[in-house]
Amino acid sequence: MLLSLDFLAIPLLVAAGLVFVSLLAGMFSTRLGFSFLLVFLVAGMLLGEDGPGGVAFADHMLAFWVGNVALAVILLDGGLRTHHSTFRTGLKPALWLATLGVLVSALITGIAAHWLLGFSWPLALLLGAIVGSTDAAAVFSLLKSSGVRLNERVAATLEIESGLNDPMAVYLTLALIGWVLNASQGLMQDVAWWAPLWSLALQFGWGAAIGIGTGWGFGLLLRRLTLWARPSGGVRALLLTSAGLSVFAFTTWMGGSGFLAIYVFGVFVANRAPQSVTPALSAMDGFAWLSQAAMFLMLGLLVTPTEALRTFWPALGVAAVLMLVARPLSVWLCLKPMRFDAREMAFISWVGLRGAVPIVLAVFPVMAGIEGAKAYANVALIVVLASLVLQGSTIPWSARRAGVALPDASDTARAREVFGDFEVPGNTRIADLCGFYGWPTPEPEHQSVAQWLTQALERPPVEGDHATLGQAELSVRAMREGEIVRVGIRLIESAADGAGN
Repeated sequence: MLLSLDFLAIPLLVAAGLVFVSLLAGMFSTRLGFSFLLVFLVAGMLLGEDGPGGVAFADHMLAFWVGNVALAVILLDGGLRTHHSTFRTGLKPALWLATLGVLVSALITGIAAHWLLGFSWPLALLLGAIVGSTDAAAVFSLLKSSGVRLNERVAATLEIESGLNDPMAVYLTLALIGWVLNASQGLMQDVAWWAPLWSLALQFGWGAAIGIGTGWGFGLLLRRLTLWARPSGGVRALLLTSAGLSVFAFTTWMGGSGFLAIYVFGVFVANRAPQSVTPALSAMDGFAWLSQAAMFLMLGLLVTPTEALRTFWPALGVAAVLMLVARPLSVWLCLKPMRFDAREMAFISWVGLRGAVPIVLAVFPVMAGIEGAKAYANVALIVVLASLVLQGSTIPWSARRAGVALPDASDTARAREVFGDFEVPGNTRIADLCGFYGWPTPEPEHQSVAQWLTQALERPPVEGDHATLGQAELSVRAMREGEIVRVGIRLIESAADGAGN
């Protein structure tokens, strides 16, 4: 009698076939503006107990393990692609959004959950923490696949925020789970008021310290290894992934934020050894896509759509409050003092995408044994689907509508639309420009157009920024090493019409 290998062949056939079909469907869905991630999630639900597949899957521990490892790989890939130059404009606003912004979003969403779903205040705030942060997988994936070139300030803020806010979401979720459990056991009086703050400091402190230290050291090691052994791009990607996951696991074991550590590790390695990392990015992209596929398929398999439909309308109301109230308000509070304009804040608000993170975080209360915790996964599923369908499919349109999309170098018609019909070098004297057009000359007259535009913006300039001078709009058309080198000029229509008459 021959040994049957059906136990290997059948599960492998189902898993590989499902990924293959999902990828094919995803390629068609992107033509319609929908995300690959949405296709993976739906494919997992179709395989589950409510779909044609009929697979009853309830292994929350496995889903938790796969979700965390996959998120760690995605954050590592994002960190490796984050250039040091983007921190000039993106780090400070991203830090505020990843801390205060997540807290405000969680609070407002928790209030909505209390009124719409009838949750008690501790349980409602816990739900707010679960769905309150943007998702790195969704943001990294959809910004890359949208084909839209955003101005540096907006792109850097969104990318760095999505890499930094997972630690805050995890901390809030764990802290609120502890609050719920202590309250149910009557132990709140035994918890010191400073304990949550100390826990936050430990998580962020260990995460940042270990990420910086290991990233700096591994970057130096990688440079020497690549000079000595000259490994292929695939081997380099495996080195980076294994080292990054080791950092993630060690930091988590030490009580720090593994998500923060692995993202910071990626940033420091990439900027410490850029020539050694670049050949590995293609393979890292494959690892990140495999992680996204595995995570979304498994999470789709874990949730039960028929149960989610029982709370569909209240959960959709929570999603609406999150997208239309909580996220915009948190963005306005964090970015308005930094002189982001209204169009930039509107776009950043709308691209607060939710993906796998809320569903992964919804597993925490189940593992902690909180009564009725499965409701969190049901609500998180509705929130994620609403975000991927409504927000994820409208990124190109909303970017153009908000005026944060920059033209491609070959698109001269779009370039004229954005920057105007004329341009001058950034070192042109402002007095000469104003004298030529007959505009009042601002003081001091000896300054250059680039210097005037930088002062008028009152923030570090990026390509696409603009300010009004006299009867024209001046815009940053090109930059080099943080300095404005070309300035676009668009005459205001009423003034141009008057000149023509």
